[in-house]
Amino acid sequence: MHYDLVDLKVFLAVAEELNLSRGAYRSNLSPSSVSLRLKGLEDGIGVPLFVRKARGVELTRAGGVLLEHVRRVLAQLEQMHADLLPFAQRVKGHVTLFANNNAISSHLPADLARFFAKHPAVRIDLEERPSLDIVAAVAAGRADLGVIAVEQRHPDLHYVPYREDELVVLAPLNNALARMTSVRFSNCLNEPFVSLQPGMALHTFLANHAIALGAQLDVRVQVSGYRAIAHLVASGAGIGVVPRSAVEAEDLRHLAVVQLEEPWALRHLEVCRRKAESDNPFVNQLVAELCAAG
Repeated sequence: MHYDLVDLKVFLAVAEELNLSRGAYRSNLSPSSVSLRLKGLEDGIGVPLFVRKARGVELTRAGGVLLEHVRRVLAQLEQMHADLLPFAQRVKGHVTLFANNNAISSHLPADLARFFAKHPAVRIDLEERPSLDIVAAVAAGRADLGVIAVEQRHPDLHYVPYREDELVVLAPLNNALARMTSVRFSNCLNEPFVSLQPGMALHTFLANHAIALGAQLDVRVQVSGYRAIAHLVASGAGIGVVPRSAVEAEDLRHLAVVQLEEPWALRHLEVCRRKAESDNPFVNQLVAELCAAG
C-alpha cells in the first residue's frame, strides 16, 4: 500500500466536510499537506476520489465506496483499542456473555450491577443475540456464558435455571382484546401489530408461529425495543407481544395486558455454559450471581 492511516483520516475529514480547507483544519494540517496526501492516496488506489470545484469538493463514485470502507476500518480500530484497554488497565478478569433480548431488556441490568459491585475490576463483553445463535457460540467457545430460552438441549452444554417469564399481549384500552383476561394467538392475527424489527428474535419467533397457523403478522410499525412497543400500543397504533417483565407499572394506566393462552408463551430463561469447567474463576462467580438472583 502506498498510503497510511493518516491518509485515510485526512480523506475522511475532507469527504465529510466536502471542503479541503475545513478538512485540513479538522486534521490539524495545512491545506497544502492535505492536497499532497489526497494526491498520494488517489495515486496509490489508482482512481480519482474527488472532483475539485470552486467552492469545495465532491466525491466521485469511487470516493463514495472508499468512504464507507474507511468509516468501517476506523470504527474497527476504535473497537480494537477499546477491547485492549482492560488489559492496559490491568483488569483482573474478563467474561464474554451473550444474552437474548428478553434478558437484556429486563433482568440482566440489575443482576450485572450487583456483580460489578462485588467485582469492580472485572469486564464483561455483553452481546445481544438470538437464543439459537447463543447456544452455538457458547458450544464453540466464542462466548463464556449465554442467557437463553430454548426447548432443545445441546449435548455439550450445561443449563442452569435463571428466571421465569411469559409473553403477553399489549392492547389499547379501546380495543376488544382489552376486555379479555386471556386470548389465543390465532385470535390476535386479525389485528395490526407493533413489532420489533426484522431479524430480532421475538419478531422471528412470532412470525413463525403465525405461519404455522396459516397466517402472517400484519405489522403496522416496527421498532427497536419493548418500551417503544408499549408507547405505540398505548397510542392506538396496534397490539404488541412482549415479555411480562418488560411491562412497567405506568403502562397499566394506558394499555391492557392480556395473557397468551399458548404453551410457548411461557419463557424459561436459563444460563448455559460448556460442560468442561472453565479456568476463568469469574465465569463461575457470574453464574452464581445470576442464578442466585432468580
